Amino acid sequence: MGAGPVGLVLAYRLAAAGIPVTLVEALPDLAEDLRASTFHPPTLEILDDKGVVQRMIATGVVAPTFQYRDRRDGGIIGEFDFGVLRDDTPFPFRVQCEQYKVARYIYERLLALPGVDIRFSARATAVRQDAERVTLTIETPDGTEDITGRYLLGADGANSAVRDAVGIELEGFTWPERFLVLSTPFDFAGVIDRLSPVSYYADPDEWCFCLKVPGLWRVMFPVKTETSEDTLASPELAERLLQGFFARATRYEVKHRTLYRVHQRIAPDYRAGRVLLAGDAAHLNNPLGGMGLNSGIHDAMNLADTLTAVWRGADDALLDRYTRQRRPVAVEHVDAQSKRNKAFLEERDPVVRRQRLDEIRRTAEDPKAAYLFVRKTAMIDSLRQAAALT
Repeated sequence: MGAGPVGLVLAYRLAAAGIPVTLVEALPDLAEDLRASTFHPPTLEILDDKGVVQRMIATGVVAPTFQYRDRRDGGIIGEFDFGVLRDDTPFPFRVQCEQYKVARYIYERLLALPGVDIRFSARATAVRQDAERVTLTIETPDGTEDITGRYLLGADGANSAVRDAVGIELEGFTWPERFLVLSTPFDFAGVIDRLSPVSYYADPDEWCFCLKVPGLWRVMFPVKTETSEDTLASPELAERLLQGFFARATRYEVKHRTLYRVHQRIAPDYRAGRVLLAGDAAHLNNPLGGMGLNSGIHDAMNLADTLTAVWRGADDALLDRYTRQRRPVAVEHVDAQSKRNKAFLEERDPVVRRQRLDEIRRTAEDPKAAYLFVRKTAMIDSLRQAAALT
């Protein structure tokens, strides 16, 4: 259930293996919001199997490097080149492409496969299961309907109706501040020397993060809990934030504005009988590092392959391996690294801040350390760790 990139990858992989799939989505069509846009090398390898990567490269932005900068002077603390991964992956770079475009590309490929039933405007209201089957009750414009199958896969996002229906609660916390993303057509790379398409700006007062997508730069700022909704939606706040990032004589044009409530939460188990969770339905993290969507797609690939083995005769207990492999990745890599990224950018203690900046500089200057850092950042290590678990 869920027609975002995670649910679509799941459906595609299962249908390509000859397994009948019913894809259920609450919205009347695929979502077209500006949310995640970062795709790491191993994710590109997964999506390449679906024939969409060349379209992503053609319509997205290829990011060969990423940077850490000190916002106080604008200087580069450390620059890292994905090219060091050329022996590890056929895609030694990140691609910045809005997730709604990628979802559409996968969806179009999915439509060409047999055994796929897609239901839009279908809201989940209940789940029940027994030893043999699971039934999802949905509300549609035509009334209530029950859909029955061998398994139900909840890839329906942070507010997962499937997760709620089976009584799984996400453990963790919500950050007090929210993240405001402002998208502008102004070309920061034309005025900031050597600006990478992916750049993190450390600052104890107001850190920020900027990345390039086609035709736009997206700049993310933390905003205080007490900031009113009217202020958050105001052009004045957007102008102040962008002028603070780079001062210019004319006002900024803001094409899109997205406000995130940011969580660090993980389900204690990704399985409840014949119901399994993937992506944001199973784990949530702050977006620094672009790992949430990527980890969800990695979940989808693992779960689809495991389910295929069970469908073809493997013991149902094999499904427990899915949680054993994927949950440690969420805990030890995605959750931990996204917390470290945030702590690095916002550090206030001047001594600790200097130590962390110096550590990034030393890592960037040491070829072996830089390679290991990039490999971890690109999520290659997390996939290898998961594959090694039984």
